[in-house]
Amino acid sequence: MSDPFRLAVTQFEDWGVDVERAMNAALAIPISMHCWQGDDVTGFEGGSQQLGNGLAVTGNYPGRARTPDELRADFELAASLIPGAKRFNLHALYAETDGQRVDRDALEPRHFQRWIDWAKSNQWGLDFNPSFFSHPKAADGFTLSHRDPAIRDFWVAHGIACRRIAAAMGAALGTPCVNNIWIPDGYKDIPADRKAPRERLQAALDNLLSEALPSAQITDAVESKLFGIGSESYVVGSHEFYLGYAIKNKIALCLDAGHFHPTESIADKISSVLLWVPHLLLHVSRGVRWDSDHVVIVNDDLLATAQELVRGGTLDRVSIGLDFFDASINRLAAWVIGTRAMRKALLFALLEPYHLLQEAEHEGDYTRRLACIEESKLLPYGMVWDELCRRSDIPIGRAWLDEVRAYETRVLSTRKE
Repeated sequence: MSDPFRLAVTQFEDWGVDVERAMNAALAIPISMHCWQGDDVTGFEGGSQQLGNGLAVTGNYPGRARTPDELRADFELAASLIPGAKRFNLHALYAETDGQRVDRDALEPRHFQRWIDWAKSNQWGLDFNPSFFSHPKAADGFTLSHRDPAIRDFWVAHGIACRRIAAAMGAALGTPCVNNIWIPDGYKDIPADRKAPRERLQAALDNLLSEALPSAQITDAVESKLFGIGSESYVVGSHEFYLGYAIKNKIALCLDAGHFHPTESIADKISSVLLWVPHLLLHVSRGVRWDSDHVVIVNDDLLATAQELVRGGTLDRVSIGLDFFDASINRLAAWVIGTRAMRKALLFALLEPYHLLQEAEHEGDYTRRLACIEESKLLPYGMVWDELCRRSDIPIGRAWLDEVRAYETRVLSTRKE
């Protein structure tokens, strides 16, 4: 135990905080890291289909993963630089079909067997997402709410196939796979009929989710959005729509940090939503002026989200996933920066003397509450983080960047588009 850490433990003990307990809890919380940061949401379907449906990745930093093996190798390096429990989050368009054309409505668990075997060998859980974008049948911006029954049925079939894939992942790995449904459906300009697309979406979801699958294998979630590129005026799957649907059908709701008004915080929504839904999925992102999916950093929004989970005692009912894609910087570094930031925020929240804040609040002593909030900000959180990394055999401070730079020179620089 280092001298700075001993000093930190003493200071936190003065506030009634058990540092060892906080560290162990912070390491045990799984963070689901997303595959699409490593290859700019390209996937491995082949062909000329471009990223679309309101999604955009900016930047052209060299070294994008071009194959599943490259993506797996990149992630392994990034994961080795991040302390704590991890999961890997896949989209359906990352199937491995050995060069065969398999459309999305025909995907099967066998097309993800290599991902399952890889996750098992690393003792990681897997999460999953149907891919309702970057496909000819999504070209006009509508999928599950499409007015054409044939197109709508295609996407329902895709969703059904993805639930079976997710359940197979959960069964093989012994941990429920979160299967999250997000669709891009919406209008760029003012719609004349807001009701009919939502009625179609409701019916399509009812069909898609009708097959009973074991809760030990799969956790179904639905994800809302305020607006998107090409759907600035109207999104079919709004927050109100999916909140109601999740409550009625007793499934998980996904709150994406970038899918609300820029001044809204998902932290304030957590305690309300968990009164009504059994489980919550967080997509942790960082919006700058819009849903721009910047790499997560330790800022006020991230800390507030972590604090709400800890203060409310709801960590056992929440799955934490990351959702950003930045091709303007080293993609592995983006994974490391964002995931370490999420882990730091969780640790900081667990180290916060929130019991004192709540005690003061319950006694109506708001002066003491505010004073404690302010004074506790200068507790030596960073010293505890360094010790957590040291015990996990993870580089401390910015030392991890040296390993990323070495990998960039040795591996990423050799890749040509």
